[in-house]
Parts: sequence; structure tokens; C-alpha cells
Amino acid sequence: MKIQFLGATREVTGSKHLITTDSGHTILLDCGMYQGKGMETDADNRDLGFDPAQLDCVVLSHAHIDHSGLIPYIVKMGFKGDIYCTPATRDLCALMLTDTAFIQEQDVRTYNKKIDKQNPHKEKGKKYKIEPLYSQNDVNRAMKHFVTYCYDRRFRLFDDVLLTFTNSGHMLGGAICSLEIYENDETGQKRWKRLAYTGDIGRPHCHILPSPMLFPQCDYLICESTYGDRLHDDPMVTEEQLLGVVEDTCVYRKGKLLIPSFSVGRTQEIVYELNQLYNDGRLPHIPVYVDSPMSTNATQIFRMYPDELSDEVRDTLQFDPDPFGFNTLRYITDIRESKALNHKEEPCIIISASGMLEAGRIKHHVANHISDPRCTILIVGYCEPTTLGARIQEPGLKWISIFGLDRRIKAQITKIEGYSGHGDYKEMIDYLTRSLQIEGVKRTFIVHGDLSAAEAYKDHLHDAGFRNISIPEKHETVEL
Repeated sequence: MKIQFLGATREVTGSKHLITTDSGHTILLDCGMYQGKGMETDADNRDLGFDPAQLDCVVLSHAHIDHSGLIPYIVKMGFKGDIYCTPATRDLCALMLTDTAFIQEQDVRTYNKKIDKQNPHKEKGKKYKIEPLYSQNDVNRAMKHFVTYCYDRRFRLFDDVLLTFTNSGHMLGGAICSLEIYENDETGQKRWKRLAYTGDIGRPHCHILPSPMLFPQCDYLICESTYGDRLHDDPMVTEEQLLGVVEDTCVYRKGKLLIPSFSVGRTQEIVYELNQLYNDGRLPHIPVYVDSPMSTNATQIFRMYPDELSDEVRDTLQFDPDPFGFNTLRYITDIRESKALNHKEEPCIIISASGMLEAGRIKHHVANHISDPRCTILIVGYCEPTTLGARIQEPGLKWISIFGLDRRIKAQITKIEGYSGHGDYKEMIDYLTRSLQIEGVKRTFIVHGDLSAAEAYKDHLHDAGFRNISIPEKHETVEL
């Protein structure tokens, strides 16, 4: 078989890895969108590196857009096969891909208006404007291609290809994808070659998700490396840090705490921690708002899958029927109520998407409050270097442009590191070494990490006993 690495190579977005078996089957591991650079990624997203009409199937590790976001696009471009994933991943994709289509339409509309202003006298016949990658109709068509299987069930993709999903602990529905492919080995003998693709690996101690489950032995490993060069804070420290920021902002400075948060996973984890603080009588009596229609809908999906949540959440359910809700919490979907939050003077917590501050309601909240010294903007996740979420964290920065206007930074800019859904290098290596007999892994490929993180992780893997480790370049093809 051959593996062609088409995305998330030496970077942390756009995951796509194409497997071609000796018998001619083509299997795409994830179909992720490049994110974090606005319209700059448009060309990268349109250049797939393969013909969707010739693709047999997609194996999807989880629903995050950098792993699933181009599925409607390949359907639009002629893909007719099946998309295999877990049931929760399918439900989250229906929500997240719809939102992505809507965001694209907004981005393209803004971009085309800008182009119109820059080119008042267009050259005849020359195309300036662009179209969205896909529409809501394309999302609806794509959802018909999804085929779901539960964790730990070995099933057949083709006569000579088997697949098993194992809970990766990264997000609801997330899976390690273990393929078994029956073909000739280097001696010419037929045997089952075993390949494991980690997607993204979760943390061993997460409040709302279980620890990653051990996955089957493999001969070849494709592993993420987002935090391959760092270690996380202890989760218990994170909860105390959150409470400290709430008290400092909302009690002592009488301001608003703005938390840019990814709608799926991060928002539910923060809400759950606030719920626990509320149940313990430690949360100050202030309003808490989740201002995001998608976060609201995603939380409903989390409520549908209690068996896939952590033991801690299931224990909480014994005395608290809703671990994602409490008396001072409101979920907001109406845009008028969202706008009204900007005019409220009372201290409060506003949790809203997007996590990198590139779009969504949170960007408006930050624009309205970044010059207020009473307020705090709390970053709780990774932000791509080019995003607004990363730029506002630059030390000593006094001014920043939001929606084309320069704004003075007077609000506190704070970050809590421990909320990452990705394991750090120690957590990942501990997970891999517990799952695998290292001497049985013939080759390891490091993906989904900036080059510096991937190189550091390569050294850590080598120290742990892994050999034949490589960091593929984009479009690199390897024969196994």
C-alpha cells in the first residue's frame, strides 16, 4: 500500500492522508479544512491533491473541522463513497459542517465586497469574485454518505480491509482508526498489515471525557504531535485558576469575563467546571451566558451520549440531572439577546465562539470590551499564530485592529493552558507505550504539529524506544 500525506504535514490543520492499497482501494483518513488564515486558505482547501470521484471511502477520526471540514466539498466535487465514523461524530458533523457553510458564505460575501471596492473598473472577462467551497445543500447531501459504527467493533470496509474505532478521549465521538489490510509483504507473502491513525489524542484526566482507551497493535503508526514539545498543567490546578480569574474579574473589578471557546468540547468542559463550582457553593452569584447557537446545540448532543462521557460526569448525574446547566446559567441563541449583553453593566461571564476569535459573536464582545480595564479576556485553547486570539496575547501590545478599527487594549488578557483537548508529549507517549509493543511498530509518521513540535516529539518518541520515525512533507508518498 501507499500513503500520501496531503494535509496537516508540519502544521496543525487540514488533516488528509490518502491510502491506496495494492488491490486498488483508495481510503482517505480524515478530510480536514485548512483553518486560521481567513481567505488565505481558500486555494489550499480547493487543491485537494486527489480526484474525489475516484475515492472509494473516507475514514473520519472525529468531527473537528480541521479533520472533517472538506467533506461537503468532496461530495460537491464528485465523491460517491461512504464516510465511516462513530455515531456521535456523525451527529456533531451535521451541526459543525452546517455552521462552517454559513461562516464561508459570510466570509466570501465580505471578501467579494472588498474586491469590488478595490476594482471599481473591472477588466472585462476577468473573474475577481470567489464562491464558497460549499453550501448548506452540499452539507445535506454529504450527510447521506455517513455510515456509523460503535467503538471496539471490527467491521469490513472491503474484502481485504478491516476497520476498528477505539475511543481517543479527544472529543465526543473521537476515535483511533485501526486498519487491517490484507496484501503482500516484503517477501511476497499475503498477510494482514496493521495501520493505526490516531487522529487527535485526548488527555488521561479530562472532566467530561474518558481517558483514551487502548487500541490494537499496529505495524505502522500515523500520530499527531500538536503538543509534542510541551507539558500541560495539572487539571485540578486549571479549575482553581478558572475560579481565581472569575473572582478577580467579576467580584473585585466588577467587570465581565469573556471566554472565547470552541463550541464543541471546550465550552462543555468549562460549563461543567462552573457547574461543579456552583454545586460546591464556590461560584460567585453572577450571571453566566453561553452565547452561541452552535454551543447550545452541541451541548444537547453531549446530553444524548452519557455513556461516552467520563465516570466523573456519570457520578454527577446521580445527584445532578444536568451537569451542563445550573440556575445562574443561560444559553443564548437569539442575536438580539446577544447584542444586549454588550450593554449590560453587571459583572458576568460570557462564553462564546470562536475559540481563536476569528469569527462569531465573541469577536463582537471582545471589540466592545477590550478597552475596559475592568474586563478580562480569558484564552483557554490553542490559537493559530495568525489569528486574532494569538495576536492579542503578544506581550506589551497596546493597540489591535478588530473589524477594521484600532482599539486600545486595556482589558486583562489571560490564558489558562490546561484546557487543551490534546495530550502533551508525555501523556501521548504513555498512551502509545501502554497500547503497543513498541518493537512491533515498523514505522511511525508524525503529523498534525508545527515543525518544531514534530521534531521535538520525534526525539521524545525515539527516547521511548520507537524507531524509523519520520515527519512527512506535504504530498510526500510512502510505500509500505
